Amino acid sequence: MSSKTYNKALEIINNRRVRAKSENDRHFSEIERQIPEVAEINRQLSFTSIEILKAINSGNNTLGQLKAMEVKNRQAQEMIASLLVSRGYPADYLDIKFTCSKCSDTGFYDGKRCSCLEELIGKLSVQELNESSPLKLCSFETFDLSYFKGIQTNEDDDCYTTMSNNLDYCRRYVSTFSRTSRNIFISGKTGLGKTHLSLAIAERLLNQGWDVLYDSTINYLTKIESEYYGRSEGDTLNILLNADLLILDDLGSEYEKAFYTSTIYNIINTRLNKGIPTIISTNLTPAEIEPRYDARIVSRLLTMYDYLKFTGKDVRAIKAGRNTRESINMYRKNL
Repeated sequence: MSSKTYNKALEIINNRRVRAKSENDRHFSEIERQIPEVAEINRQLSFTSIEILKAINSGNNTLGQLKAMEVKNRQAQEMIASLLVSRGYPADYLDIKFTCSKCSDTGFYDGKRCSCLEELIGKLSVQELNESSPLKLCSFETFDLSYFKGIQTNEDDDCYTTMSNNLDYCRRYVSTFSRTSRNIFISGKTGLGKTHLSLAIAERLLNQGWDVLYDSTINYLTKIESEYYGRSEGDTLNILLNADLLILDDLGSEYEKAFYTSTIYNIINTRLNKGIPTIISTNLTPAEIEPRYDARIVSRLLTMYDYLKFTGKDVRAIKAGRNTRESINMYRKNL
């Protein structure tokens, strides 16, 4: 967590408190105009508060006086609630409505950071990491299955059916998503839409309010390494370990380093232990994964993730070919 993120979270929490108090002041002004009796009771309550302070300072029969005043206050509050309801207002209309009732929008509870502040820091940290990602969100609607029609490969006689099934799986995944959803391991050659469908999942879930992190594996590892050795500020690893959904794109493109391997294992294993989902895509086949990574990583990827095999021909190359043909045809027409 950067100091910038922390300060921004505190600013948002403070603004919540200011808005709650401002709204409460507005309610009081409104009720004093609409129900003058409430204003009079509140004035009496303020006098009671002064009497309580005098009783405490005098030290004479304080307990008895405090109990009597407590009864008087309770009766006054009940009378105000009754008046509010009789005029069509909620009984608690004059209570301050903080976003977090636990800490009253201070951000701290029992001497520690409140869960509302921790949650906000997490969301802001996810946004900050995603903003630095070079990957741009995609949609299911722009995933064009026509590029797979009539395509066969040595591994797949019907690439269109395979990719159609993959698209359907990803749509269902989004429609039933929760923090206990399945993990997904996507494997296939470059240009087959692995990143596209991963980012389409991210786009839908982000719009639903889930904390989704997405970037290339190497970018995350570089950030974590830099922070680990004190070259930059942040808490990328912790954010990755706790996001609702983590999408690691292009596993296998990173350098082979012991630090990277141990970090990948830590991310995969920790999120599995927490029961929160991860999506990993790679250009490597399962057979190519095995000699590249620690057996513990391979075992988890191949047994605890749903495997989606992407097949076909490089869509980018097909698009480039189509564009070239269209340009040539356009040139000929203009001759």
